[in-house]
Amino acid sequence: MKNILKLTLAIIKPDVVKVPFTLQQIHSKILTAGFYIVQSRTVNLSCQQVENFYTEHTGRFFHKRLVTFMKSGPIHAHILAHPEAIQLWRKIMGPTKSFVTQYEAPDTIRGSFGLTDTRNCTHGSDSETSAMREIKFFFPQFNYEEWLEKQESVLRK
Repeated sequence: MKNILKLTLAIIKPDVVKVPFTLQQIHSKILTAGFYIVQSRTVNLSCQQVENFYTEHTGRFFHKRLVTFMKSGPIHAHILAHPEAIQLWRKIMGPTKSFVTQYEAPDTIRGSFGLTDTRNCTHGSDSETSAMREIKFFFPQFNYEEWLEKQESVLRK
């Protein structure tokens, strides 16, 4: 089906959640880009939850720093819908490395608000497979098939 809505997971990290103005600016960018927010949740992750979520980074030099940071305060997790959800969210976020992003993509979320490679404001799924796995992690009751059948076409119209 043409223009079917696809899903991605968006995480707003602890450095942003504690700054209401920045949080509102990011929320505005999400809506202005044409995303639908399917579900949202605020959560404080335990060390084990962060370890489980970022398991693919185990052993990398930044892993411990990332785990410590992501459990330092509440995060906002969103299921976003858009025909190009993954690609568009990643474009709006900007590259991971905030210092480079400030010069190469200053109008992106990370270019505007990112402080370091770890404190870069946001996370986004990098593929449909990752999106489904990550959505299930934060929204275990979410049923993709049911959403596709009952809600996708309503939002799209």
